[in-house]
Amino acid sequence: MLVEGNPFRTIWLADDGWAVEIIDQTRLPHAFVTARLESVEDAARAIRDMWVRGAPLIGATAAYAMALAMRSDPSDAALAAAHDLLMATRPTAVNLRWALDDLKGLLTPLAPTDRAAAAYARAAEICDDDVAICSAIGDHGLGVIRDLWRAKGETGRIDVLTHCNAGWLATVDWGTALAPVYKAHDAALPIHVWVDETRPRNQGAGLTAWELGRHGVPHTVIVDNAGGHLMQHGRVDLCITGTDRTTATGDVCNKIGTYLKALAADDNGVPFYVALPSPTIDWTLGDGISGIPIEERDAAEVTHIAGRAGDGSVLAVALTPDDSPAANYAFDVTPARLVTGLITERGVCAASADGLGGLFAEHAAADCP
Repeated sequence: MLVEGNPFRTIWLADDGWAVEIIDQTRLPHAFVTARLESVEDAARAIRDMWVRGAPLIGATAAYAMALAMRSDPSDAALAAAHDLLMATRPTAVNLRWALDDLKGLLTPLAPTDRAAAAYARAAEICDDDVAICSAIGDHGLGVIRDLWRAKGETGRIDVLTHCNAGWLATVDWGTALAPVYKAHDAALPIHVWVDETRPRNQGAGLTAWELGRHGVPHTVIVDNAGGHLMQHGRVDLCITGTDRTTATGDVCNKIGTYLKALAADDNGVPFYVALPSPTIDWTLGDGISGIPIEERDAAEVTHIAGRAGDGSVLAVALTPDDSPAANYAFDVTPARLVTGLITERGVCAASADGLGGLFAEHAAADCP
């Protein structure tokens, strides 16, 4: 995607060919800053502290982190330690486990002298695959949006509501939930996005709005609780969100508040789609509510907020009384019954074991619970 006219991915190799560079997303939207990762510890911090976030990008960063680890020490002990260190950074997004297990499985049988080169090559492949997957998600999602546009008689605008950030900042490029939006905008369809602010970290207001603005997509930021009101008054044509983990039966785990949007959409007859790459599917789980670990983050994300002051400085300010405790659940699970369809790189399917099995037969027979 473009930033001030320059093409960017969210993660890339530095000019020296071994260090990894990323966009520090904690600095957006007020500053565009890149960071250099030189060790597995650097990468673990970037994942844990959300310099990078979004399930696909977490997986890509973890892959490059394994390469950094093998460059420093390609021993069996270092391989196991790097895997365990990174696995502990974010418990909910399944792409993290997928990428780490992929790299560990690739590297374990190799001679230590061959591990670093193999890890770098596989990390680059994972990144390129993610770009292709997200572009395909965009193509299939464009079909959904185009059909909706035709059903409206090709009049007025198409209003999409999204939650959190599932654009190119959450992936290597294109995004998941926003890939269809970008494809629709580029195809000159009159699309407009309602952007949930997505408290407590404001990934919608700070990241989704920023990247939509860079690409020229019309959008409006709303408070999280305005979505139901807009749906009641016919001002939302469809919802599209991303997901950090989707079960083999179609339950969807995404940023906290997604479940409430799905309930409002169901009550008002608004289609609710989830866009996801196949590595985000956890083929070992059938029940998302009981089976997916929900990350609980620092209460300070709830009690404080960062913003730009009138003089241009960025400040963190307290929102709550000093003696009030806060709970910070980062994700919730939307049951499959509330999901109209899943948009994947292989097409659109029902949120069900049969639906996913129809697109991914190689997993359905072997892995599903």
